[in-house]
Amino acid sequence: MTYEVRLTQDALEDLNRLYGFLVERDLDAADRALEVIERALDLLAYSPFSCGKALHQKNPRWRELLISFGNAGYVALFEIDDSHTVTVTAVRHQREEDYH
Repeated sequence: MTYEVRLTQDALEDLNRLYGFLVERDLDAADRALEVIERALDLLAYSPFSCGKALHQKNPRWRELLISFGNAGYVALFEIDDSHTVTVTAVRHQREEDYH
């Protein structure tokens, strides 16, 4: 079974912000980071329950996907909506402030 992976407008804005931050410093790193994030999000189509439960969320359908990149990486917050759909609501660098 595969899931449809959707991104909210906020998650898309997060990706644009993260890319913009890196592109000012290193275009190649920005492109690689975006590619790594997109490949990691592909995992959600096949195995969203393999990700850990999101902290500070009472609903067990809220999960976090850890995405390694460089010395830190990124975290995607998502909800398993039903047996067909996963919605990514936020993407942050691991060193950013909390997004819950």
